[in-house]
Amino acid sequence: MAKALASVGPQLRSLRQKRDLTLTQVAETTGISVSTLSRLESGDRKPTLELLLPLAETYQVTLDELVDAPETGDPRVRQRPVERNGQIYIPLTRRPGGVQAFKQIIPPTAPDCGLEQQTHEGYEWLYVLSGLIRLRLGEHDIVLTPGEAAEFDTRVPHLVLNPGTEPAEIISLFGPQGERVHVRARPKA
Repeated sequence: MAKALASVGPQLRSLRQKRDLTLTQVAETTGISVSTLSRLESGDRKPTLELLLPLAETYQVTLDELVDAPETGDPRVRQRPVERNGQIYIPLTRRPGGVQAFKQIIPPTAPDCGLEQQTHEGYEWLYVLSGLIRLRLGEHDIVLTPGEAAEFDTRVPHLVLNPGTEPAEIISLFGPQGERVHVRARPKA
């Protein structure tokens, strides 16, 4: 037990650095003071459940991963689907950092939906499993069908829509930097 708790500090520091976050940014997200976070990372403060829960949520890891709990031997990914803007994201990987894989279910999108292209750091790859996908990438407007894939630099303004009448399913791969999405400001007319 003491060994597992001793590994929490370095694990917290590693997760924060992999996500390119400062102690101040983590403090703003979790509500935990910068000094408490610093003492947790250095091992000068013992981790409590009250502190670990918001940190696990911020770093998108399980408590078992924070305390370096032994593996259960079951390789199945059992993460819950998440709904954002009407789309369903089903995590297919569970390790923090690096490339993350998701299955996405995208409902039909009305042409006048009002959604805007977004940019963020990173690189994305997507593969269409079923349905139609409209990829607006910079000035390009592309329709992808099942079996087609696209990859692109996410610093180029992009938007993924479903122009069909049935839900579309895709597999997408991207890194943790994809979580920090920025909407580009429109130029004045």
